[in-house]
Amino acid sequence: MCSLEEALQKILAAIVPLPVETIDLARAFGRFAVRPVFSPVNLPAADNSSVDGYAVRAADLAAASAGSPVTLRLAGYSPAGGTFLGRLESGACVRVFTGSLLPRGADAIVMQEDVKPQPGHPRNLLFSESVSPGENTRSLGDDVKQNDLLLEAGEKLTAVRLGLLAAAGKNRAPCVARPVVGLVATGSELREAGRPLQPGRIYESNRLSLSILAEQAGAVTVIYPLVSDDLAAIKSTLEKAFAGCDAVVTTGGISVGEMDWVRTAFAEIGGRLDFWNVDMKPGKPFAFGRREGKLFFGLPGNPVSALVTFFLLVRPALLQMQGARDLLPPRQSAPLAEALENRGDRRHFMRVTLDAAGQARSAGKQASHILSATARSHGLVDVPPNTTLPAGAVVQVLRWD
Repeated sequence: MCSLEEALQKILAAIVPLPVETIDLARAFGRFAVRPVFSPVNLPAADNSSVDGYAVRAADLAAASAGSPVTLRLAGYSPAGGTFLGRLESGACVRVFTGSLLPRGADAIVMQEDVKPQPGHPRNLLFSESVSPGENTRSLGDDVKQNDLLLEAGEKLTAVRLGLLAAAGKNRAPCVARPVVGLVATGSELREAGRPLQPGRIYESNRLSLSILAEQAGAVTVIYPLVSDDLAAIKSTLEKAFAGCDAVVTTGGISVGEMDWVRTAFAEIGGRLDFWNVDMKPGKPFAFGRREGKLFFGLPGNPVSALVTFFLLVRPALLQMQGARDLLPPRQSAPLAEALENRGDRRHFMRVTLDAAGQARSAGKQASHILSATARSHGLVDVPPNTTLPAGAVVQVLRWD
């Protein structure tokens, strides 16, 4: 039986990155940069105005005050996207707008609300305050300089990062292809939600939850029909899934019962199991293997166990397949509002909620079939075996998001 860390290490060591593709930025949200991206331009591309107002020479307004305003002559306009062709001379100003290029000779901008026209002389403007050089201006390359690093390899392409690439003139980005993940649920007791439920049957929920977690990790999912506890049926579904997917995730049928056929089916279609069982709770009966270079993850059937093992072991694998830099879930430090007790001999990933004050507490019953507590939870706390974490102890919450 592997520790969680050993299991994850073996999984990540087996992964080969997927092919690279260059795609339009409009389709790149949530993908991962496969190599560093450098800026081909300066941002801003030139000195410009940060407000609507008037470009001036700061020295001309050094003596300006409310009681003794300085009059400057309007020499022209510099609209955003246009250029004032002349040079600003002493005693003059130029009307500018946000983003307008700073006219040659100007070194500051006065906001338009601080300027009044001289009565009877609309081209003469009154300035009642002094201004410092550089005020209300944006300098060439102040944000990004040409050849600056915009994005590191493995960084996720978020809305803000994509906006930065577009601002630098990029319209495409090199990314690793999204892994295709097949989701298979086994068990003769399973029924699709929305259908009548006979005695002894249960509604299946794992494929829906896991597909959302997989897609959040950047994968494309294929959900296969429910499979009964029949060796031939499981083999047939696994063969179809491996034919069309980069990784296959099963739930149920992975333990030691007489009807647990998944490991046998995987072996009979040519799969090789790397390990089985992880020293953790929930989720001990977890299997990992490979078939023709494609990955196999056998998860427990209990919904909580399936979610936790996917979150801690499958999600990092999907991210590494895409070249992601950050593989582990987001963490938040939080003091415990109440004690968390683990009386067992395996580390227990307990579901917790976070209140408005940032304190963590148990989300409810911690048994592996209690899905309601998981639904209320914000994340997991790793509690060592035979340990009680006291109220007030600061813990690391592994957040679902």
